[in-house]
Order: sequence, then structure tokens, then C-alpha cells
Amino acid sequence: MKIKKVLVSQPKPSSEKSPYFDIAEKYGVQMEFRPFIKVESVTPKEFRAQKISILDYTAVIFTARTAIDHFFHLCEGLRITIPETMKYFCLTESIALYLQKYTVYRKRKIFFGNTGKLDDLMPAIMKHSGEKFILPVSDVHNDEQTALLDKSGISYTKAVMYRTVSNDFTDEEKFDYDMLVFFSPSGINSLLKNFPDFEQKDIKIGCFGPTTAKAVKDAGLRLDVEAPSKESPSMTAALDKYFKDLKGKK
Repeated sequence: MKIKKVLVSQPKPSSEKSPYFDIAEKYGVQMEFRPFIKVESVTPKEFRAQKISILDYTAVIFTARTAIDHFFHLCEGLRITIPETMKYFCLTESIALYLQKYTVYRKRKIFFGNTGKLDDLMPAIMKHSGEKFILPVSDVHNDEQTALLDKSGISYTKAVMYRTVSNDFTDEEKFDYDMLVFFSPSGINSLLKNFPDFEQKDIKIGCFGPTTAKAVKDAGLRLDVEAPSKESPSMTAALDKYFKDLKGKK
């Protein structure tokens, strides 16, 4: 079976230099980009139910740009003005620079790590251990970071400010793909929610990450392309290898 149409469950790359477009041209396949999931803010009412007052805190820990968007969106919904004295601790410099979208960038109140891991940010957090930290998170999140904060004895509160939901397909959208590519277990859940009678048959499935691979198999589906691996550290590398092997079989 020739693969003509591939659905990549991510937003379309902003750069035309993306490897996805190279693969499309190289192997004559059509790449379509449509997330199976989307992130939305919790409502002010839902947030109030957590009994957390943002203004009780003097510092925020941001692990992603998404967290920044939903933090400030929620503050707007709650009609809260963040004081200029608020300090921000970000996993990376790019996350820290993103703060410029919402606040004046002052180095004395913004701190960031270099590796994208909380361990690297901990020295800065420990240096300001007298602050009261709030950690915006999704409804589904990794507790490794909170475990590190717990171990360090930092005073912080975890606040659910956004959640991952299914990005439902409309009746007008055609679902005529030869391959589906997933990046999270939530994407698999969304597929089955949108198409409860889904039968894989000849449709190929690719995925990135061990938890996504497990979700594919747990759903009783066949996994055809998996990344990362020694040979294919990225999803695009895995797809390139797969199409190359298919071409070779001909």
C-alpha cells in the first residue's frame, strides 16, 4: 500500500525549512497538520474552587510558555493586577523572554536555567527561598518537578491553571489518512473519542515517546513507526527511514 496522506497531530511548523516538508517532497506524500488535542484555561470559577489566591504569592515558577499564557489569561479573568515586585523563575531563557508579552522584562525579577531541567533552576530558587512560590500546571502533569521542590523544602503551591482536552473533528472534516502520527497518550484518547468505531486496518501509526507507544498498544492498535531510537532520535528521522525502507522494498 502506498502512503499518500499523513496526518501529523501537531500544529503546522512555522518554518518552511521543517524536515516534514522535506520528507513530503522527497517521497511524494501529503503532510497535513492537525492537533488531536488542545490546551484551554480553567475558568475563574474552577480556579477559585482550588482556594488559591494568586496575590498571596511573591514568585512564580514557569515550566513552559503555555503556563505563562494561561497564568496571565487567568489573572485577567480574575481581574487581578500582578504587582511589579513579583519574581519569575523560568526553566529556560526562551521561556523567560516570552514573559515580555505580558510584563516589563527586568533582570532583577526574572531568573532562568540553561538546560530546561528544574535541577538547573534550583540554585536560583534556593537563593530566594524566602519567597512564596506558585507553580502553574496542567491537569495532567509530571510530579518529578514537585518532588524536587518538596525535597528542597521550598514553600510552594501547585495550581492547576489549564487542561488538555480533545480537539474534536467536525462532520465536514475528511478523515482519509494513510498514516497517523501521535506525540502524546492524550492524542490516542482523542482519536478513540472522535472515532469510537475506529478500525486501523491498513492505516499506519507512528508515535514519539515511550508513554505514547504504550497508549497505542494499550488501545489495541498496531504501532508501525516509533521514535526516538538509536537510529532515529526524532520523529522526522523515523519517518524518513520508514519511507526510505518502503521505497527500497519496491
